[in-house]
Amino acid sequence: MTDDLARAAPPGRPDDRPAEDESTTLSAALRRSLARSGGVTGILLAAAPTVAFVAADAAGGLTWAFIALAVTAPAVFGVRLARRESLRGALVGLAVAGVCALVAAVSGEARAFFLLPTLIPAALGLFFLGSVLVRRPLTGVLFNRLVGGPADWRDHASLLRVYSVTTLAGVALHALNLVLRGLAYLADQPAVLAALGIVAVPVFAVLAAVTLVAARRAIPPPRPPPSPDHGHPGERHAPHP
Repeated sequence: MTDDLARAAPPGRPDDRPAEDESTTLSAALRRSLARSGGVTGILLAAAPTVAFVAADAAGGLTWAFIALAVTAPAVFGVRLARRESLRGALVGLAVAGVCALVAAVSGEARAFFLLPTLIPAALGLFFLGSVLVRRPLTGVLFNRLVGGPADWRDHASLLRVYSVTTLAGVALHALNLVLRGLAYLADQPAVLAALGIVAVPVFAVLAAVTLVAARRAIPPPRPPPSPDHGHPGERHAPHP
């Protein structure tokens, strides 16, 4: 997802390149991407309401699942604020849990809690693909400033190629996510649907890390300033007396 990618991007300096060990090492970029996603604690917190819903449904049915969600979602919201996470991100997480619960309540099925998350990869996959077709690959839009890339990155073949390939990789990930979620939804496997949602976060962190490393290596070197001893081509200098 775009949100996953954006959160997975480590902070950077738009006007300068980071040090070599921070910019070109995949393991370092991956650590930073996961940290930007909240780390292991943040990932577990984000997954807690869904896990509580699925576990309670398996143990006592849909009513207990709603009770577990009603307790867990606000608790996670408070913990995220206590950890000084983004207020917007915490509110979005709370709202998504509420909307998914509403869909499940209307349908009367636990698996309907995952209906919207199952459909979202289809829309995002099309969005990713469309960005490549119009030569504005989404990973370039998200990450180019973070890697210190030039403003005219679309005119640099190497950078455009990196962003296009990684955006197409995002298309493939969304397509795979859609297929797996669709199969689990049709098979009425809420636990599998929950697991797929949790796994998506580190997977997109890997994609973000690969994009950052590849893009930093593809940034063209700065052009040397023109020598003051040389004029414009074809310019004639007056002979010395």
